[in-house]
Amino acid sequence: LGTAAGMPGSEPLSCASAGAASKVNQSTATETRIGAGEMISHPGFDKAGAGASMDTFKVGDKAVYPAHGVAEVIAIERKEISGHEQTFYVLRILDNGMKVLIPTSNVKAVGMREIISSEEADEVFKILRKKEKVVESTTWNRRYREYMEKIKTGSVFEVAKVLRDLYLLKGDKDLSFGERKMLDTARSLLVKEISIAKAMSEEEVEKEFRTIFKV
Repeated sequence: LGTAAGMPGSEPLSCASAGAASKVNQSTATETRIGAGEMISHPGFDKAGAGASMDTFKVGDKAVYPAHGVAEVIAIERKEISGHEQTFYVLRILDNGMKVLIPTSNVKAVGMREIISSEEADEVFKILRKKEKVVESTTWNRRYREYMEKIKTGSVFEVAKVLRDLYLLKGDKDLSFGERKMLDTARSLLVKEISIAKAMSEEEVEKEFRTIFKV
């Protein structure tokens, strides 16, 4: 059993089997693999198991899960956690097929949200076109942490700023391996969501990015 990359300092769920957990962290966000390509995201256990958010999404809806990107709600299931039943959205991450279980009562806490609108996608393009000079006054490690925190927010606008900044840096110097990986992550997250929001192909979005950044 392996623990997926979750929030720093989080305690992992200890799973007795692929479908049941025997210990739940009470306060911090956790992502734990529960089987091949499966993971539970749990920001803190709600014993009541109820929440106003449970009807926000239905099976077949597309949603965004922070740092993982666009996912499809493939099921809504009841599972017993530490002797208490709770309802979960079962998501399939479109980029890699991983399954993620999100407690319906904790949708806001984990940052799960709807796909942006076409108008919001236009705002993303505006951010990408805004050429702000990146000041290299901090070390790459610190910038990496700052960029990762922006990506973890799940905000498409924060991810757009990361992509823009890294492309601007790329114009001034050769990016390190870590910087290139971060750029690829930010670009992938944006391309998938914008293509859905604007009803464009991913290739068309990539072409728009290349035009903006002249690459």
